[in-house]
Amino acid sequence: MTAKTWFITGASRGFGREWAIAALGRGDSVAATARDTSTLDDLVEKYGERLLPVKLDVTDRAADFAAVKEAHDRFGRLDVVINNAGYGHFGMIEELSEADARGQIETNLFGALWVTQAALPYLRAQGSGHIIQVSSIGGISAFPMVGIYHASKWGLEGFSQALAQEVADFGIRVTLIEPGGFSTDWAGPSAKRSEQLPVYDDFRERAQQWRAQRNAAPGDPEASAAAILRVVDADEPPLRVFFGAAPLEIAERDYASRLETWRAWQDVAELAQGA
Repeated sequence: MTAKTWFITGASRGFGREWAIAALGRGDSVAATARDTSTLDDLVEKYGERLLPVKLDVTDRAADFAAVKEAHDRFGRLDVVINNAGYGHFGMIEELSEADARGQIETNLFGALWVTQAALPYLRAQGSGHIIQVSSIGGISAFPMVGIYHASKWGLEGFSQALAQEVADFGIRVTLIEPGGFSTDWAGPSAKRSEQLPVYDDFRERAQQWRAQRNAAPGDPEASAAAILRVVDADEPPLRVFFGAAPLEIAERDYASRLETWRAWQDVAELAQGA
């Protein structure tokens, strides 16, 4: 198999780091971005010039374009572009400050959009490429306390599905990775939290208990490396794919409920049309 060149955002930890290691370990080259590139020093020492560490805050559009150009200048092509940088924000909708909301959207949604835009001219010119957007089961369903996180991932899902249709004729593929719960620090040090309103304390406790039960057996990010390699090597990669066993059950239950409700209210839909 011909070696690939990867561009991965948020490569300092979690999925991004594990996927970079998987790519490097089989002989591929990786441009790995992080806010603090010292977290990649051990990989630079081990893999040498096949790893390009790039300091990047994905909310800076100009820096995103510069980082993608630097990677292309270094390696001569880009085969896999993974928008992995992001974090979870915890807070009831009423608790969100403007800074809370803007920070979440700027990173999780706009960061991925800017990197995608930066990469597309290079992928179009070479007539191939695979853009992978790290979404979540939270990109197709929604749960309390992380509403603004869901907003960012639902937005990512929407523009990526449109993108897949827009760029197919150029030989570019798009895949949304939708993980369930994994043993990353998504809900730990990487997370941000709004100032809490006491009126939600009772509900918050119940929601946290439910979340703890649902995430009692989280997935292993290291094990996900085999899954990402299978996706990037597929002749016809999927538009969407779950990572983890739990998301399918959640999606099936959620979509069954939506269809049932839509059917039950179809007479209102037709009434609105004047039928």
